[in-house]
Amino acid sequence: MIYYALKVLISAILIVAIAEISKRSSLFGALLASIPLISVLAIVWIYVDTKDVEKISNLANGIFWLVIPSLALFIALPLLLKQGLSFYLSLAVSIVITAICYWLMLVVLGHYHIKL
Repeated sequence: MIYYALKVLISAILIVAIAEISKRSSLFGALLASIPLISVLAIVWIYVDTKDVEKISNLANGIFWLVIPSLALFIALPLLLKQGLSFYLSLAVSIVITAICYWLMLVVLGHYHIKL
């Protein structure tokens, strides 16, 4: 139980640290947020827990393919905000757009018999 609490604590500290740094410097916050810290932590936790490199390889492969559609959020959100939409509406629409892009990516990958 202590191990799980430690994993949650480390993960939470990183997220809060990035949010706090972003308040002071958008550039530095964006730089830290763009590093796939959550992915790296997940990979480390899986390795520590299972030592299963095939699971890690599959996760890394899935992350690669799903990063591409996730970029839609970072394109749509600032465009919608600049159009004058409220923050929460812009965020919600951006999330819907991103979900559609995820679905499209899975359809395309399925067409090419790439299984995640």
